[in-house]
Amino acid sequence: MASMTATTGATRLLKRKRKPVDWEKDFYKNGYPKEVIVIDDSPTPPPHHNASSSSSSSSNGPTIHTPAYGSQMQHYPSSSSSTHYHTAALQGPTLHPDEILHSLKKRRKELQALPAAASLSGHLLAHDKSAVAIATKQAHAPYDDKDGHLIMQPNDYLTARYKVMRMLGQGTFGKVVECYDRVRRTFCAIKVIRAIPKYREASKIEIRVLTTLKERDPLNLHKCIHLLEWFDYRNHICMVFELLGQSVFDFLKSNEFKPFPSTHIQHFAKQLLTSVAFLHDLKLIHTDLKPENILLVSQTCHMDNKSRVLDNTEIRLIDFGSATFEQDYHASVVCTRHYRAPEIILGSGWSYPCDIWSVGCILVELFTGEALFHTHENLEHLALMEACLGKIPAHVSRPAATFAQKYFKNSILRYPDAKTTRQSREFVAKMKTLNHLITPDTPMNVEFRDLISKMLVYDAKERITAREALRHSFFTL
Repeated sequence: MASMTATTGATRLLKRKRKPVDWEKDFYKNGYPKEVIVIDDSPTPPPHHNASSSSSSSSNGPTIHTPAYGSQMQHYPSSSSSTHYHTAALQGPTLHPDEILHSLKKRRKELQALPAAASLSGHLLAHDKSAVAIATKQAHAPYDDKDGHLIMQPNDYLTARYKVMRMLGQGTFGKVVECYDRVRRTFCAIKVIRAIPKYREASKIEIRVLTTLKERDPLNLHKCIHLLEWFDYRNHICMVFELLGQSVFDFLKSNEFKPFPSTHIQHFAKQLLTSVAFLHDLKLIHTDLKPENILLVSQTCHMDNKSRVLDNTEIRLIDFGSATFEQDYHASVVCTRHYRAPEIILGSGWSYPCDIWSVGCILVELFTGEALFHTHENLEHLALMEACLGKIPAHVSRPAATFAQKYFKNSILRYPDAKTTRQSREFVAKMKTLNHLITPDTPMNVEFRDLISKMLVYDAKERITAREALRHSFFTL
């Protein structure tokens, strides 16, 4: 009976013009919003979002735009016209009470005109005590740590829409967290950039790159991560992506660095080269290809001879924060150390071929389980290259930048030198040649080694391209 009375009252409220009320007194009770029962009897209005986005509607439902960098948009279907009854406990917290109260005093319009609390999913969302407690704690806590990272805990909110579930990773750029999207009603990954000017500017370049990728490949046939939307939250650029599995490196690590099966490597290689070829066609160079930047779509697996074997080898290429258009400024040092091409170390200029060198290093790592050139110093890195691939040709070392000339004398690598440690000498001495790392004991290994030998060529001009690599006989087996 009480429920029926509440329903009748709510219906009348929506049908007749409201009399002036004391919003603060009416909406709050003992400092907390009262529970409200809401009737779903009309299509969902456009979801609330911040100043970084704007919304419009179409025949397919509301559309969210991210106009700062292009025309990407997502369509959301209108809600069902059937009647449902919701309480605040089902919706969870939205904005801090003070923020809601400020908006109420300012506008004093109909209930549906309330800020995010009223517009999300087209319902009036009431708060329960625990929700307000979380929002209050989050609102009064310091936003950033000393390094400019946004301080986040499970159950915190990135705007009223995204509820933080858990931390997925942290890097120089910022953090990645798993969130629940209360509009799409699904989970997603959000990259939260540090509130430092240089990282904010870099993130805007990444958004420009991601927007270009999505516009040119809306069906994602080229296996690059797609940006769903972005927003600015407390001076942090936040980029929203689909939630994927762990990285190839993390899977390798969890599998005790056991090599992947040859057929898996073949599929990884084809997808990765497809992504790189697509980037290069767009005049883009990724510059930071490594196993950590290759995510599995699904990490489900089964055990086979005490080893984890993936059930699905589909991947996505991620992290375009260092991606560079060919016509843009080229930084002197790019790529993570282990996957860095010789032309970068020598400072002789880099372009598309540096990505191919990185792919070659990645594929060998998937084959052996260990990084091909596991070092942190330039001279030792070059020495490992020579131990594995043979002497660096004079026409490659001669154009080296002034700072790299010290590594050579008469076009011969000066290793070891007076500063070389005994551990370094022993480490380089243990380096195997490419022929020993990839033994030609199967037809697939023969073709795989041939492909790698064409990728790991010192002279960038003679290195195979991504399109040429895709036509290699390794992929016909």
